[in-house]
Amino acid sequence: MLSEAVTVLSPRARQAATLVALAVLYFLGGKLGLRVALVHGATSVWPPTGIALAAFLILGNRVWPAIYAGSFLVSLTTGSGFIPALFIATGNTWEGLIGAYLVQRYANGRAAFDHPRDVLRYTFLAALGSTVIAATFGVASLAIAGVTKWADAGGAWATWWLGDAGGDFVVAPLILLWTSNYGVRWDVRRVAEAGALAAICVVVAEIVFGRLLPTSALDAPLSFLPMPVFIWAAFRFDRRGVAVAVAIVYVLAVIGTLQGTGPFAPFSRGAALVFLQVFTCISSVTALMLAAVVLERRRVEDQLRLLAVSDPLTGLSNYGHLVDVLEAEVQRSLRTERPFAILFLDMDHLKQINDRFGHLVGSRALWRIADVLRKACRSIDTAARYGGDEFALVLPESDEAAAQLVARRVTEMLAADTRQPPVSVSSGIASFPKDGNSAEALLNTADRMLYEAKSRSRLPERPVSP
Repeated sequence: MLSEAVTVLSPRARQAATLVALAVLYFLGGKLGLRVALVHGATSVWPPTGIALAAFLILGNRVWPAIYAGSFLVSLTTGSGFIPALFIATGNTWEGLIGAYLVQRYANGRAAFDHPRDVLRYTFLAALGSTVIAATFGVASLAIAGVTKWADAGGAWATWWLGDAGGDFVVAPLILLWTSNYGVRWDVRRVAEAGALAAICVVVAEIVFGRLLPTSALDAPLSFLPMPVFIWAAFRFDRRGVAVAVAIVYVLAVIGTLQGTGPFAPFSRGAALVFLQVFTCISSVTALMLAAVVLERRRVEDQLRLLAVSDPLTGLSNYGHLVDVLEAEVQRSLRTERPFAILFLDMDHLKQINDRFGHLVGSRALWRIADVLRKACRSIDTAARYGGDEFALVLPESDEAAAQLVARRVTEMLAADTRQPPVSVSSGIASFPKDGNSAEALLNTADRMLYEAKSRSRLPERPVSP
């Protein structure tokens, strides 16, 4: 009984724990931003915006109470007053909700960084668009309450807006990309390169924004130095590498700017942080766009590579890939002295089907055979369309008896298919090394055995419907 009660309550408990953890994370991020960069009641460093946007996209709108509570507590404990804190929390919550809705509706949701057009939509709809809401709510409430002077409202609004935009450009991509499963395989070389990239990010950030080099008139041109590192991350580590690289440079840039070093040091603290946010936003969107372009190019290359080895009608391997696989199997079997078999299959009476039902039905019949071959194969087997109505299966680690079992399985699966018109195949088998020790000899033997079997086949007796 106790275990059943725990099972019933556990989803609610998990949801409550998630809301509490999110509120605490938002609160801590907000206190950090206000501690390091508060100017005229606004901050140009505001990570909670990115936290809120990512939370809404990942967990849904149900987490809004956590965002509201975290924002309210941050504002209340900073001395904004109870009523302004309510309005600021409202603005911050609506900013996240509307930003997440726009990204979900128009920018592919959590996959907003997969395509260049979606990165642009994310930039204008969320990072630069929805952030207007919180800046307007916040500055207006502080000005009405007398916390901020109306004369400073314009500068405070711009600072607030850029601070929120920075959170969407740096924090949100980092969370969204690293909480998604992209199936990246990490080996020793890749880990070493990732470590080198992170180290170089630190060195470059220290050169540009720190005290690694003496301050000189070259500080401003040096601000472009991180871009080659971002390009490296985009080409080698995709969007997640870019998000990490931007975050490393951003953190060290904020620290350096607060210490009075870097290309923005000659300006006042508030102006320097605003310029830093502009630099960060431009760098981040440029790097994310480049990473999305690289990803799209890789997708196109993968599609072209797939088209080069696959049959456009059935999706099976094509003749060229079949020959390559067969030659590789011959070489492997010569090394290991283990047999393999090749099974040829030819669709019976395709011409009659085309003449009676049309070529579209004939093509669909070929698809049905291809589907059966996929189901009948092991993961190590290769199914290919040899040409026309002929198919081939390369069966590693298999002898002639195993190939006969596969042929029988294919025949039974086609016989069990009740779709019209009925489809059947004839088969021929060749095994290595019994029937030849080269790809050409095996293909010739299998082809000869196939046509011997095909000459004995008859028209299907099952009735068909036009």
